[in-house]
Amino acid sequence: MGTSPAAADGPDIKSEAAATYAATADHFDDPALSFWDRFGRRTIARIGLRPGDHVLDACCGTGASALPAAHLVGDTGRVLGLDLAEPALALARAKAQAQGLTNTEFRTADVEQTGLPSASFEAVICVFGIFFLPDMAAAVAELWRLVRPNGVLGITVWGPQFLEPATTAFRAAVGAERPDLVDNFHPWTRVTDTTALAQLFQQAGAGTPTVAAEPGTQPLADPQDWWTIVLGTGYRATVQQLSPAQAQRVRTANIEWLHQHHVRELHTNVVYAQSRRT
Repeated sequence: MGTSPAAADGPDIKSEAAATYAATADHFDDPALSFWDRFGRRTIARIGLRPGDHVLDACCGTGASALPAAHLVGDTGRVLGLDLAEPALALARAKAQAQGLTNTEFRTADVEQTGLPSASFEAVICVFGIFFLPDMAAAVAELWRLVRPNGVLGITVWGPQFLEPATTAFRAAVGAERPDLVDNFHPWTRVTDTTALAQLFQQAGAGTPTVAAEPGTQPLADPQDWWTIVLGTGYRATVQQLSPAQAQRVRTANIEWLHQHHVRELHTNVVYAQSRRT
């Protein structure tokens, strides 16, 4: 799907995302959701950070990319994480403390209006977050404003077939209970390919990025783990609108479908983009 600078998913997409990921924070570190940490680390590895760098992680969640960045930039560097989901930030702070990191700060803030000085960071990153912002091009422009000369902006989004084939089973089971919720909240489908992501950078005046699609899968050791993934991703927004009885029926239908079809892995395709300010 292509990008759109308009509020494609409605004016409340940002607040709905904040509420959803405040709730999902209780599952972010479960083994079934290890892809958060995996792609956070991979995004950071592609950026090429150096000791002493200052890094901004927009839509940082529980620190999947901010914490690896903090280890790389060292005591002379700084990492600032911004997010609207305070429960996620609380987990990020706790993990930073447990890892002995003293160079991090996690702040509740709107990444579309950071209020930060221009050219403040050697690296600005946004992993699985840009599609939650109503005007994606404006959000990229704001992040680009914060990049210092010779610094880099890196954005990671989900590719096509997010968590398939389980996503199809989830949508079908939800449709049997509440057809109105099937297409209610799936902003990660707003930009899912290299061309669309490159165009988003260009619309924002953020140069011509280097873009790479990376196919991938997430093991599903037990079909029961699927519901943990549902509760730890944006699908929780849909579940929260079901009654407890409806949610239980959706869960049961999903797990039975995964058993019947012997599903042992899910698609976790991603697209990386980065642009250096010359």
